[in-house]
Amino acid sequence: MAAVAEVSVDAAAVNKLDSIPKSDSEFNVQKLVDMFTKLNPLAKEFFPSSYSHHDHPHQDYIQFSPNNFVVNNKPSANDNFPNNRRRRNSFNQGRRRLNGRTIKAQRDDSIRRTVYVSDIDQHVTEERLAALFSSCGQVIDCRICGDPHSVLRFAFVEFADDQGARAALNLGGTVLGYYPVRVLPSKTAILPVNPTFLPRSDDEREMCTRTVYCTNIDKKISQAEVKNFFEAACGEVTRLRLLGDHVHSTRIAFVEFAMAESAIIALNCSGMLLGSQPIRVSPSKTPVRPRVARPTSI
Repeated sequence: MAAVAEVSVDAAAVNKLDSIPKSDSEFNVQKLVDMFTKLNPLAKEFFPSSYSHHDHPHQDYIQFSPNNFVVNNKPSANDNFPNNRRRRNSFNQGRRRLNGRTIKAQRDDSIRRTVYVSDIDQHVTEERLAALFSSCGQVIDCRICGDPHSVLRFAFVEFADDQGARAALNLGGTVLGYYPVRVLPSKTAILPVNPTFLPRSDDEREMCTRTVYCTNIDKKISQAEVKNFFEAACGEVTRLRLLGDHVHSTRIAFVEFAMAESAIIALNCSGMLLGSQPIRVSPSKTPVRPRVARPTSI
């Protein structure tokens, strides 16, 4: 209640200032400031009933200054309000849900624009397959998967719109190579290739012709063992990148040969055992770029 009394005194002082001539008001402003600095902002009348000293120990850090009414040199107690935390968490959760819905909508749209093609002849290339389906609409991506020596190879073809995908279903039964292909609506979308990994020049496109992409590599196999395996079977390896993480049970590798013929021979290694796992080998869409040395800090 002492604080309320002080506020009443200060209000009376303000009313008194109104009756003082303008020439004297500037002189009394400093007195008014001095009065306000004597107020105790920690009095319970200045805080809402929901405020708890136990929950907000930082209130002891509020200090007074003759030039500023309240100075807080440490984090405000308001930063620790549980309600504020809940509001922030709710906002972040809402943003994640919105991003998740956006990603799902984009994936569903991509699935509608994609067809699944099976029974692909081993001599059919992605370029030839894309050329077949280009009569249905603009093909923006084409991926052939599976063992290159098996008639059980399959592919995913993505169009610019879903009309092209619907038209592509009519090509089921078309003989491509030695076998009629089967075309069905896809249940999955094509995982996009990071555009920064794609070849950027004619030299890098030439590097891709000499590079293979190898998957299902046993984690116990070292990079030197992978290199020795391909050099013994195919030819000189000029660059090799072995990748893996703690999530997947196997590793992948990009193997660049000195000659394009060696890369073609390497495709025949698909299904061969390297360690305890049969590897899968396919042409690479990305070159193996030399590692850029990071500048050492002095």
